[in-house]
This record gives sequence, structure tokens and C-alpha cells, in this order.
Amino acid sequence: MNEHADARQAWRDALGVALATSAYGVSFGALSVAAGLDVWQTCVLSLLMFTGGSQFAFVGIIGAGGVAAAPAAIASAALLGVRNIAYGMRMSAIVGPGAVKRLAAAHVTIDESTAVSLARGTSRGRTIGFWVTGVGIYLGWNLSTLAGALLGDVLGDPRAWGLDAAAAAAFLALLWPRLRERQAIATGIAAAVVATVLTPTLMPGVPVLVAALVAVIIGWGNLLGPAPIAAAPKAGGS
Repeated sequence: MNEHADARQAWRDALGVALATSAYGVSFGALSVAAGLDVWQTCVLSLLMFTGGSQFAFVGIIGAGGVAAAPAAIASAALLGVRNIAYGMRMSAIVGPGAVKRLAAAHVTIDESTAVSLARGTSRGRTIGFWVTGVGIYLGWNLSTLAGALLGDVLGDPRAWGLDAAAAAAFLALLWPRLRERQAIATGIAAAVVATVLTPTLMPGVPVLVAALVAVIIGWGNLLGPAPIAAAPKAGGS
């Protein structure tokens, strides 16, 4: 795929993922208010924290345990946010130099912006994928958070609207085309199984980190992957 076509695909993917993920912000806004936070607290949380999994973990624990559960809520949110450090290291070369640009990029380095960017095959496509997805979701997520917080009582249970599946569906659409080799399929299945098994027993954030570690081990060890091709000997060498 040439650079122009890759850039157009990056725009399509980024806008699609931004719309799907932003819609889920309505669910967060409604759940946050139901957990006891007011509208302003809910909006500030989205503006400053801006990482969906951490936000849901935070309000979920606050809702179950009240203010006394704040330390546990903060710890769970922080654990879920650790993965963004790894994303930042991977995206550093794509973002490029410049203190202001890197500071802005740090705030929008999330699951979705990283996934859309790395799915592209050219430098321009990866850059477009990262920034359009990250900025698009930031704007959409905060607007939908406000809407969900204001309309929480009217919406009722956000899961009844299917909003909890929107982000997962967007991720699946990005992931599916990449599952072409045995190692990629095995990595996805192993990580999913580990996260599913550990989620009921460990605090939020830990299952995600363990699943990521499993994926790294499989990838690093080249398990089920093609054998490396040996370099041909140089002509005339001893």
C-alpha cells in the first residue's frame, strides 16, 4: 500500500475508532454520577486522567466503598495506567522530537491511538493514526462524559444501550486483519485466556499486566513463529 492510500486508511480507522470509543464515554459519565461523584468531578476526571479503564476502575471502587475506598481506587487506576508507559516508549519514535509535542502526545497515548497507529504501514499513516485517534477520542470522550453525567438518570443502565461493547468492537475490527499467522493468533488467545481467568480473583489492572507479560514472552521467544532465515555465507569467505 502506497503512502497516500495508507494515510487515507489511517484517517478512516482513526475516525471510526474515535466515534466508537467516544460513545462509551456516555456510560462512564452516567456510572460516575451514580457512584457518587458530581458532574464537575466526573468531567475533571475525564479531562485529566483520560484513560477509560482506569476511570471505570476508580469510580467502580468508589461506588462500592465510598470515600474510604479512595486509596484502593487510586491504586487500581494506577495499575491499569501502567500499560501507557509501554505505549509511550513504543510511540516515541513516531511522535518525534519537541518538548511541547511530546507533552501533548503523552496525554493522548492510549490503547486506541497506539493500536490505530501501529496498524499502518507507513510513517505518515502511523502519525495520522496516532494524532487523529488520540485527539478525536479526547474531544469526543469528554463531550460524551458530560452528556452521560447530565443525562445519567434519564439513560438508566448504560449497558442496556450496548455502549459497553462499542470500544471492544472497534478494537476487534483493528485486531482481526492482523491475525494471519499462528504466533499472532496464539498470542491473542493466550492473553485473552489469562486475563479472563485472573479478572475475578485479582484487583483491577493486574490481569491486564499479566496478560501483557504473557504476550511479550510468546513474542520474544518466537513461539509458533517462523524459524529465522540463516544468513548466506559471503562469497570467498573462509
